[in-house]
Order: sequence, then structure tokens, then C-alpha cells
Amino acid sequence: MSLEIQSEYLKLQEQKESNARAYPRHFPLVISKAKGMIVTDTEGRQYYDCLAGAGTLALGHNPDVVVEAIREMLDQQIPLHTLDLATPLKLAFMEELFSLLPEQMRDHAKIQFCGPTGADAVEAAIKLVKTATGGRSILAFHGSYHGSTQATMAMSGNLSKKQHLQSLLPDVHFLPFPYEYRCPFGVGGEMTAQLSAQYIEHVLDDCESGIAAPCGVIVETVQGEGGAIPAQIEWLRELRRITAERGIPLIIDEVQTGFGRTGRMFSFEHAGIVPDVIICSKAVGGSLPMSVILYKEELDRWQPGAHTGTFRGNQMAMATGLATLRYLREQRVLDNVQQRSQQMMTRLRSLQAIIPAIGDVRGRGLMIGIEMVEPSGTPDRLQHFPASGRIAEAVQRRCFANGMIIEVGGRHSSVLRFLPPLVITEQETETVLRIFERSIYEALAELAEQ
Repeated sequence: MSLEIQSEYLKLQEQKESNARAYPRHFPLVISKAKGMIVTDTEGRQYYDCLAGAGTLALGHNPDVVVEAIREMLDQQIPLHTLDLATPLKLAFMEELFSLLPEQMRDHAKIQFCGPTGADAVEAAIKLVKTATGGRSILAFHGSYHGSTQATMAMSGNLSKKQHLQSLLPDVHFLPFPYEYRCPFGVGGEMTAQLSAQYIEHVLDDCESGIAAPCGVIVETVQGEGGAIPAQIEWLRELRRITAERGIPLIIDEVQTGFGRTGRMFSFEHAGIVPDVIICSKAVGGSLPMSVILYKEELDRWQPGAHTGTFRGNQMAMATGLATLRYLREQRVLDNVQQRSQQMMTRLRSLQAIIPAIGDVRGRGLMIGIEMVEPSGTPDRLQHFPASGRIAEAVQRRCFANGMIIEVGGRHSSVLRFLPPLVITEQETETVLRIFERSIYEALAELAEQ
């Protein structure tokens, strides 16, 4: 295909697609095919995909096991759409999911199939705990992201997406997340998590807190869109203790972290805790639209039809999801996640030691963030330089020019985020790191000339 035709495609997208489009603004390409972690555009240019459908493509693009599952399903004439009616495939998918739960929860859990987006599962989780507890207030965290519906935006920290919207979900209250690098208490280190936990406990016990009848606490164990910020393990344990002692359901949003992304099947497993509600999407559908909530059976107090959705019976997503979950388990993919994570973190931290514009390198598993800073700016009280979306954008742009797709996020869009497929190889990881290192030096040189 000629460059002129590809340019016409991009022009048509810009003219006809909503102004809300996001990724095409950073990655002006027309994709013709993709395999593994390689995306090929219509001009034959190839890119290493470190976005992977925002974490959806656990096994990369078009893995053989997923393609085979789709073909087998079609050959067997399994219905593509069944609402919430039962099929052998659906029951097998459910059994696989339940088998992955902590032992204390496995035999006492329920599942609700939701609409295809993670946001719909978040909405279902909130409706579930409100019905079960009779409470009305939801506690969320600064820097969180739970979706783009009115209710899920109300529970998300990002202000730019909701500041012009009225009548968002009421009774949402925000708590300090243990963000060590930008400590909300101005102390940093281990004290960040300790003070956050103490503050949360105090708020819940304060009869003058202004928060009426909490029905649940919703949290990401690693904030994704917030900038790949991992919650400290001990803080997660404290949060579970605090909520359990007060009978407040703990809802863990595993939409981006779930199914191997952090090196465990569920990210909360690192802390050895058992939540009350688990929100799943992205990887759970094996690259196709799917979302569910898994929860303790004592919360199952809603009436028939309390949460519905036409496409909650997406059988093809169940087939690809089942194939993906089995592959993750049988092929010991989590071992690879841990090895590649160590490979990436070691190299990135060595770059941090010699490049002042890299303020922080953090993450868990293959959910890694590099916070870019302005070394010429005024340090905060922890002596950390201001976040720099300008530098992050320049690095992202150079990465794309050098053949790699990487997203930005976090406050001021200053965090470069790695979300590669969980099956990324050692050699692919080395190539990705070389591209990143080259790109950051090129970006800094370009900015210095401006």
C-alpha cells in the first residue's frame, strides 16, 4: 500500500472519528497485521508493541492457542451469543476462573458476567456492595482509575476527564494512596504506607469524618493509568485488616493487573490477602471483550436482573479467555514475567543512575513505569524534581520513530509505561530496552537544541 493511501486513511480517521480518540494522536499508523509483540503497518514498518491493548493481550497478538480456540469454536457451531444462558464452554470457563481463586474463597465464591468493558464490571461491583451492605459511601484513592462511565469516573482521581461533567456518582470519598515518590504526607520511604494506613483507619473510626455508612473500599494494587504505582505489600495487608475488622467489603480492581501481569495470577496474591470482590477484564477474555466480577457468596443479595448486559454472553471471549488462562498456567508464563521484569528493572534503574531526567523507576511484574522529571526545576520537599510530561512525550515520540509503541500516563502524563505481552522473550526484552535507551538520549538531545 502506498504512503499516500495510508495518509488518506489517517486523514479519514481524523475527520470522521470522535475527538475523544486517544491513541492515534500518539501513534499515527494504520495496522495491517500483528503477531506476537510485533505490529506491522500498511507500509510494512514494524513496531514492538509495549502497550499490548493496554494490558489486554497477555499472550501478544494472535497467539496460536487463541486462534485455535476461535477456529474450534466456529467449527463446533457453538453459539456466539447466549445472554446469560448456560453452555458447556461457559461452565468450563467458570471452573477455570474459580480454580485460580485463593483457597479460602474458591468454594464460596460467585461470579457475575458483565458487559464487555471493565467499567461495567466496576459498576456491577458497586451495585453489589451497596445492595449487600445497605451503605452508600464508596472510598477510593487519589490517582486511581476505574473507567470512563459517569460512576467510574466519579471514583477515579483524574480531574481532566470529569471536571466538565455534572451529577457524577455521589458519596465518593478519596483517600491517600501510598505513592512513595510523591508522598502525599511529604515524608517518603516506608512512612508513606504507614501514615496512609493510619489515616484510613482514623477516618473510618472518626464519628466526625463526614463519610456516611461506607459500603466498600475500591483499590488497585498497582495504579495503572495513575502511573504504574505499586502499593506496598504491608499496606495492602493493613488495608485488608482495617476493612475486615469494620465489615467493609474490599473491592480490588484487577482489570489491568489481573492474570499474570504482576507475576502472580492475581496481583493481591503478593500480599497473601483475600478480597471480598475481584473485578476482572482485559486479559480475562484472551484478547476479546469480557468482564466479570468474582465475589464472596455472602454478598450475593441482589435480585434477578439487578445487573444485566446484552453482551455478557460473549461465548467467543469465553473460549479465548479459557485458552489463555490455561496457557498461562500450563506453560508457566508467570515465571517468564518475573524474569523479564527483573531484566527490565535492572537495566532501567542503571539508566536512572546516570540520566537525571529519570526520576523514578517502579512497578510490579511487567507493569513498569518510568517517571520523567525536569532536572532544572525546583525540587519538592523530598528533593524530587517536578514531573515532566514534556520529556515523557518526547521520549514516546522517539520510541515510535525507532519502532516501539509505549504509552504515557500518571500525573502530568509524565510516566512512560511498559505493558508488553507476558510472553515477551529475553531477546525481545533486550531489543526493547535498547530502543528505549536510544530514544531517551535522542529525545533529550532534541529538547536541548530547542
